[in-house]
Amino acid sequence: MKLKEKVNLDLIEAMKSKDKVKLNTIRSVRALILEFEKSGSGKELTEEEEIKMLSSAVKKRKEAIEQFEKAGRDDLAVKEKQELEILLNYLPKQLTEEEILDKVKQYAAQVGATSKADFAKLMPVAIKNLKGQADGGTIRKMVEKVLGE
Repeated sequence: MKLKEKVNLDLIEAMKSKDKVKLNTIRSVRALILEFEKSGSGKELTEEEEIKMLSSAVKKRKEAIEQFEKAGRDDLAVKEKQELEILLNYLPKQLTEEEILDKVKQYAAQVGATSKADFAKLMPVAIKNLKGQADGGTIRKMVEKVLGE
């Protein structure tokens, strides 16, 4: 099922259940889809574009959570965390740090990356293969860890 169809079905379900947080979050995803479609680029909404769009929304929520927690606004941080959980349901299963580390080690062996100087060789491969399954910051940490060992 395409993202647009899933979002529309979930939107109806959220309206029926009167879940305001879910409803608002799903509406924001739907707005992103509509904005892409009306951008005039003439491109089809591919799975890669969907992941890119959702990853951006997830990143914004994570940054907002961090800022709200720093400011002592736990009430707003909780709301953002709820939205984040809803958004993660639309992305492929997120990998744990251990799983990311294992995969990065495999990629390092494939491209022959052994030192910090090989960062530019390993990072693009890791990002390309783990896109949508992990956020860029975590991937970067694991690449640095592998190359630093």
